[in-house]
Parts: sequence; C-alpha cells; structure tokens
Amino acid sequence: MKLTILGGGGFRVPLVYGALLADHAEGRVTAVTLYDTDAGRLTAVARVLADQAATVPDAPAVNATTDLDEALRGADFVFSAIRVGGLEGRAADERVALDEGVLGQETVGAGGIAYGLRTVPVAVDLAQRVARLAPNAWVINFTNPAGLVTEAMSRCLGDRVIGICDSPVGLGRRIARVLGADPDRARIDYVGLNHLGWVRALRVDGRDELPRLLADPELLGSFEEGRLFGVDWLRSLGAVPNEYLHYYYFNREAVRAYQDAEQTRGAFLREQQESFYDRMKDPAVPALQAWDRTRAEREATYMSENREVAGVGERDESDLESGGYEKVALALMRAVARNERTSLILNVRNRTTLSVLDADAVIEVPCLVDANGAHPMAVDPLPYHAIGLVTAVKAVERAVLQAAESGSRAAAVKAFALHPLVDSVTVAGRLLDGYLKVHPGLAYLNRP
Repeated sequence: MKLTILGGGGFRVPLVYGALLADHAEGRVTAVTLYDTDAGRLTAVARVLADQAATVPDAPAVNATTDLDEALRGADFVFSAIRVGGLEGRAADERVALDEGVLGQETVGAGGIAYGLRTVPVAVDLAQRVARLAPNAWVINFTNPAGLVTEAMSRCLGDRVIGICDSPVGLGRRIARVLGADPDRARIDYVGLNHLGWVRALRVDGRDELPRLLADPELLGSFEEGRLFGVDWLRSLGAVPNEYLHYYYFNREAVRAYQDAEQTRGAFLREQQESFYDRMKDPAVPALQAWDRTRAEREATYMSENREVAGVGERDESDLESGGYEKVALALMRAVARNERTSLILNVRNRTTLSVLDADAVIEVPCLVDANGAHPMAVDPLPYHAIGLVTAVKAVERAVLQAAESGSRAAAVKAFALHPLVDSVTVAGRLLDGYLKVHPGLAYLNRP
C-alpha cells in the first residue's frame, strides 16, 4: 500500500513515519513517497526517516520527489500537510494582524483567514489532481486551517477527503487521565469546528465522568486546560473547550501578550526550523538526534503567550503529550484499508449532525470509520453560546471559499469583517490591503 505525503519536507513528517514503523500488520503501508517543492528540505527529512528505519528490517520504502504528478500516481492514501508561503508567510500573517490590534494566530482570526486565502486555491488544485491521477485514493488532510481546507477539497473529492487534528484527542486523553480512566477506553463527546470545539461528556463504561471533574475544583485545575481557562469559567460553561478557544474567551489579553512578546510564534518557528534544516546540510550531523531536540523545544514552547496570560508558567510533562495526529492518521488508514472499525474525532461533512449547519459544512465530531469512510455520529444540539461562535466562524469560512473561487475582494473583506475577533469593517479592509502587500499569491483577489 502506497502513502504519498504532500509537504514531505515538513518538520513533523517523521512523526507519521514513526507510526508506520510500529505497524507490522498485513495490509500495512509498504511505500512512502515524499513530495515537496523544496528539494533541500526533502533531503533533510529523508535523512531523519533513514535513521528511524535503521533498526527496522521491514520499514516502508521511502522515495522523495519534487514532481507532484509522479508522487500522486498509484497512491492509496494521500496525506496533505502543505504550508503555502512557508513559515515566512505565517510570520507575516501574524505581524500584519497585530499591527492592526487583532489576533494573527495561523488558524484563528485574521491570520487564519489570510492563511486560508493563500491555501484554498492550492488545496483545490491538489484535490483536482488527486481526482484525476489517483481517483481511488483517500485524502487525509492536516493542512491548516484544517476544517476550511477539508471543506474546500470536499467540493471535488466528496467524502474521500477527511480532516484530522490532534487537539481534541489530546484534550480527551488529558481529561481521562485526570479522572483516573484509561484514555483508550473513554468515549469523548466532542463537537464543533476545527479549533473551535468543546468536550461535553467523557464516558467510561457508559458513565459520564465529566460532572465529577467539574465538581472538583482541585481536580479541574490540575491539567493544562483547567489552568489555561480557569476553574470558574469551565464550571460556568459546563464543558471543557479546545485550547484554541482561549483566543476567543481571553482575546484582549492574548492580543496584548502577543504584541508584547519578543517575536511571534511563526517567527520563532521560522528561526528554529531554518537552524535545523541548515544543520542538516552537514552529513556528519546525527539527523534523528537533531530532529528530536528541535521537536522537544517546539512542544515545550507551544501556546506560551496564552499560558503567560493565564499565569500558569511552563508546561507540565503530562501536558506535552499531544493527541498524536500521526496515530490518528494511522488509525484512520487502518480502518479504511482493512475495515478495522473504530471511532475517531475527525473533520467531515456535517450531513444532518448539527441542524444549525447545512449538509456540506465540514465539522469536527466523533465518527465511526470503516472501509466506506468516516460517518459522523449523532450528537446533542449545541448550546446557544456555542451556536453563535460556530455559525459565525462557518460564515467566515464560506466567505473565504467564495473569495478563493471568485477572486472577489469584497468577499475577502467580508471574511475578515465577519470574524468575531475582527471588530471593524474598516479594519477588515486594512487587513486585506496589508496582506496583499506581503503576499504576492493573493494578487488573484482583484475583482470587485
């Protein structure tokens, strides 16, 4: 079975390959093709993968190429993890927004909209190529903004594109551990959009254990989200939000912290990864060791500004474990390829799951997965406060899709202006003008 990774020179690719190395079952992935536009990054990542595979006799064969069509032909699964504009683009997204006094995070607010406007046209082209060159392939999308990009690709690929994210899984596992439950046995009631969702129940052997957590202030404040949002706010919500909702619930504080920081997150990652890829040009540098050290620093500094706002300090060791998006991707591939039925939190088309959204809207929700793909499970209706955020942000995503399809400047301004974290139509217009200056790829937004 062949897996093609788009963005194969990306820093997190070794996580995916590491998961593949641990899979020895029949019908596993035996060939991995890395595609990237940057040959140097491809070479660096291929070195890390070679080190990973050194002690695994039946490791999947790795091929690297800068030819997209070659990479796609014969693929059974396509993993999309591209970054249009690179980390330089992300750093610019953050800075333009902060200069206007609004959030520039890569998936939330103005920064997420700019990233989406750059990425959607490329993602649509990729979807069309997959449909032409690998019509039977399943696309697993990790490209951010993951929900928006998955919805854009689904207009061409239908249900054969599925979005993944490690945030909900990581949140559910942290809650389960705090409650003394086995994370692998817990069923998480989670619903929303990508980076905009809430855990509303966590069931172990049919019993919802979340009320026990919410009733115990000491227990509730003992893990990352409890410290980040505060015990009182979580008890008021009656749910535990995805960490990205901190940008909404504490927006003024987050913006001020990002403005006061020495550098934005994108600028930090740009410098860190440039250093890593430069070191990898030296064949004497131990590739896997260099990658491990860089990854540890990356994880330890994740959302540091938000933790500063909440006054919670450094991350605990228990907080450093993510949901493991590579494990989600592997479980998804196994379920589809081998009909190993499982339940996963995924980004899929809504169908009738949430009545406040139409059938084609991509949502993030628990799904049953089998050889026929991912099927969203029935969930309870959203409370009004969640409906407001979910429908507002979905309206923003639809405006981005309209702008990307039509090249309409008005639709792009509308996307910025409708976002709950952009409080002025005037600012929305200035944001677009600022992004047009720093991103030549947005020149297509030249129609009224």
